[in-house]
Amino acid sequence: MAEFNNQLEAKRVSSWTSMDENIKKETFDVCEKYKDFLNKGKTEREVVENTISILEKAGFVDFNDILSGKIENKPGTKAYWSNRGRSIFIFIIGKKSPENGIKIVGSHIDAPRLDIKPNPLYEDGDMALLKTHYYGGVKKYQWVATPLAIHGVIMKNDGTKLNICIGDEDGDPCFVISDLLPHLGGEQLNRPGRDVINAEQLNLIIGSVAGYENPENEDDKALTVKQNILTLLNEKYGICEKDFMRAELQVVPAAKACDVGFDRGLVGSYGHDDRICAFTSLEAILNITDIPEHTALCYFADKEEVGSMGNTGARSCALDHFVSELCSLYFDKNVTLMKERCMRNSRLLSADVTAAYDPTFPEVFDRINAAFAGRGIAVSKYTGHGGKSGSSDACAEFLFEVTNGFDSEGIKWQINEMGKADAGGGGTIAQFMADKGIEVLDCGVALLSMHAPYELASKADIYWTYRAYKNFLSTK
Repeated sequence: MAEFNNQLEAKRVSSWTSMDENIKKETFDVCEKYKDFLNKGKTEREVVENTISILEKAGFVDFNDILSGKIENKPGTKAYWSNRGRSIFIFIIGKKSPENGIKIVGSHIDAPRLDIKPNPLYEDGDMALLKTHYYGGVKKYQWVATPLAIHGVIMKNDGTKLNICIGDEDGDPCFVISDLLPHLGGEQLNRPGRDVINAEQLNLIIGSVAGYENPENEDDKALTVKQNILTLLNEKYGICEKDFMRAELQVVPAAKACDVGFDRGLVGSYGHDDRICAFTSLEAILNITDIPEHTALCYFADKEEVGSMGNTGARSCALDHFVSELCSLYFDKNVTLMKERCMRNSRLLSADVTAAYDPTFPEVFDRINAAFAGRGIAVSKYTGHGGKSGSSDACAEFLFEVTNGFDSEGIKWQINEMGKADAGGGGTIAQFMADKGIEVLDCGVALLSMHAPYELASKADIYWTYRAYKNFLSTK
């Protein structure tokens, strides 16, 4: 009993205290790669594109080449399968056939943001603005008076696709949503926090200069600010106002990922939720050297922040389709039965973030059941709201299986709930994976300022999460 109590107390201290210099160096090296990953992927499309580039350099092949017979399917084969460029499956073929189950780490790569509306462009007060529609659970007041960038895709009239990324590079202009000055904000400051800025006030300033059709002739017809902006967009990108109707444009913070604190122990960035778990699972599968017993799969899903809807979300049949295609390589008939067996025998870590204990807001946490930044990967037996609504509650056997694997390699982990039972809560893709018959457990990195334009994560937790996912994917 004394030994068990000592082990329990060891989980209640910062993991930094037990790291030797070699592990600390590895931790900081991994986080340098992570910051680059974040900076190159501020949208789902960018994450998938950058991930494929990383995978191909590491020898991963397109799954379609295996399905067509161009590349042999055999244990140890490394491949990826892009789902419409907005979600992706990354896997290593294991020694055992899929009917014995696969080991899955499932994360999501969408993040809270502002989307540009279909008819966004207007002029008022000698300003050109774009109307936005917020995506996911945001505090709207956090998005005003801060530098923003525009990323996304525009389909032009001629059918060509134009990738947009403006506001992040040196020399780029940025964009801003204005806020009301405190001198005139008395009524605004008396509103509840959710109403300090309302949805229709999230209007992005993109221009303020009027002009002339012929700059050398001031008697020529004057252009409004809106017309001037459209002229600039047409000259530089070859787009017109109608192109906004078909565009997929996102407004994201312009800030880049960077170290936080004199000791550089935290990474501050937009998009930790949940690209932090996508990156750590990617790093895990890239560093698997031996052929795994079971096929190891990293699944990056889309649309989690709005309920996992759509054909790239975790509620779709995308995973079913992937498993069916995988099973078709092994079985000439009864693929459906084999797929069902595969799902039933599979194990999945729902890799998503949770709340880290915040000493500035202790009132919303059950301190003895909270996750702390720096204490290792946070394991959540269940998520959900109130009486566990919308959760997947992991069984004791699977919880033991996973955490016993962590302990076998000295991986630092902690068990947690997201805040007090009636303080709120949140969900992950776990419930939708469990619906498929898969054994599921939630675990990921604990964040400060989750869903804010700039979130904080401990470098120690990023490292231990990478190690934890690698352990899970590698072991029997």
